[in-house]
Amino acid sequence: MDFKLEIAKLLSGQFTDLSLEEILSMIEIPPNPDMGDYAFPCFRLAKILRKAPAQIAEDAVKNIEKADFIDEIKNVTGYINFYINKSVFAAAVLSELLKAKESYGQSDIGKGKNIVIDYSSPNIAKPFHVGHLRSTVIGGSIYRIFKALGYNTIGINHLGDWGTQFGKLIVAYKKWGSKEAIEKGGIKELMDIYVRFHSEAKEDPSLEDEAREWFAKMEAGDEEALSLWNWFKDISLKEFNRVYKLLDISFDSYAGESFYNDKMDAVIKELEEKNLLKESEGAKIVDLEDANMPPCLITKKDGSSLYATRDITAAIYRKKTYDFEKCIYVTALAQNLHFAQWFEVIKRMGYDWHDKLVHVSFGMVSMETGKLSTRAGNVVLLEDLLNEAISKTLDIINEKNPDLEDKEQVAEKVGIGAVIFNDLINNRIKDVVFSWDKVLNFDGETGPYVQYTHARASSVLRKANVDIDSLDIDYSLLTDDSSIEVIKLIGQFPEKVKDAADKLEPSFIARHIVDLAQAFNKFYHDNPVLVEDEKIRNARLALVYSVKTVIKSGLYLLGIAAPEKM
Repeated sequence: MDFKLEIAKLLSGQFTDLSLEEILSMIEIPPNPDMGDYAFPCFRLAKILRKAPAQIAEDAVKNIEKADFIDEIKNVTGYINFYINKSVFAAAVLSELLKAKESYGQSDIGKGKNIVIDYSSPNIAKPFHVGHLRSTVIGGSIYRIFKALGYNTIGINHLGDWGTQFGKLIVAYKKWGSKEAIEKGGIKELMDIYVRFHSEAKEDPSLEDEAREWFAKMEAGDEEALSLWNWFKDISLKEFNRVYKLLDISFDSYAGESFYNDKMDAVIKELEEKNLLKESEGAKIVDLEDANMPPCLITKKDGSSLYATRDITAAIYRKKTYDFEKCIYVTALAQNLHFAQWFEVIKRMGYDWHDKLVHVSFGMVSMETGKLSTRAGNVVLLEDLLNEAISKTLDIINEKNPDLEDKEQVAEKVGIGAVIFNDLINNRIKDVVFSWDKVLNFDGETGPYVQYTHARASSVLRKANVDIDSLDIDYSLLTDDSSIEVIKLIGQFPEKVKDAADKLEPSFIARHIVDLAQAFNKFYHDNPVLVEDEKIRNARLALVYSVKTVIKSGLYLLGIAAPEKM
């Protein structure tokens, strides 16, 4: 039973000026259970009905016909508060979960619709560092959330595999690199010679001209230049894929910037034909002054393309290829203007799908030691960070539970889960400071705490050794406060998944499963599960199973494993 919907139907009989959808959107869940399970504020109706909110609420409470699932309806300071019958509520929520099992919280609302998600997108031949973590895990989570809602999701890794930095790298390689050193050192060696290029170029600016010449050769199809570029790309992808494997992230397409090289001329021609291009100091721009934005640069004065050119071309290609319902770009907040500019260009080109382009921005990540900079060589490699998380977790396991079976695998799941959770528990717009003490804490709002709660529920079910489907469950035995609090959170999970998709905000799910873990641990403390009384035991085992299922599903949607033992 969808209690919120049933309450909305009861209210729609009283407030005919509002649609059922409007009433549904206004219903709230009070912060305190004493104020009811659902509340409807009457303040918006004061103008329409020309009455005080408290009077509107009082009249409605007198006239609403109380349904069987409602214990009480109260008027409290302009709110209509609904108290659901606890036995009916427990039965409705838990029986639905026990029927759906792992698919609880999933739906088919996105059936037949395509969602394109552009995320991670590291630069070839540059280190895959901690700064790339956010785009990768936020995008990976959004991908899983939309998939759970029935959408056909297409994950694209728009690799930064084109641009003048490759000219710089070729110059650096030819002057200070060697095949053996690059093969042995991989991206770290490429980064070292790239950093050296920047320090040497300060003393000798002619190096910048050499770099531009080599990039021009790449654009002209020079065999040596492209051969070196492909080699740098292969070395980079090999290292990137090791990180993606650790994070359990995969993509449906690796079409990077270079993929659009032969497609940009047609787009530039289209912009010219639509009289959108202007010349400015030899460069070609789209003037956006009337939209209060700086001009969008399409080509430089030497004719070479820019990020905006490639992004516009990629969006048109993706619409033709995938006919997306939404095309989502997961990149840093600092790129807001860039996306606003080229989204506006797409709109001016006359494409009616311009409003299907969405920039999902996020704050910066930094270590406690400070900010990151590739040019200065001040980076923390993501692979190093993940391996350190695994190593530190293994140390904790050896100290607290040395006899744990498969402890290396558990350490990997917990260590990497801790890093991902630390990122996704935060509202994505917030900056994140990475702290080992906080990340690997087994108490509080952390990944290890939620995973440990899942392992605790799994342990109870193993000890009980019962087939959950064969249990005869009396839901009226789950009406104490701590049980009801857990059941409420289980009942809210499907809505949290939808909210996370609507707001493109994985933190909704992360926070929800922290709340559920905390409520479950209180329930577990208050209510012994494996008791003699079979009826009580069965009811509580159903609750434990339900918690385990929701936590596992929630962790999965965040891209995190749920160990059975810890």
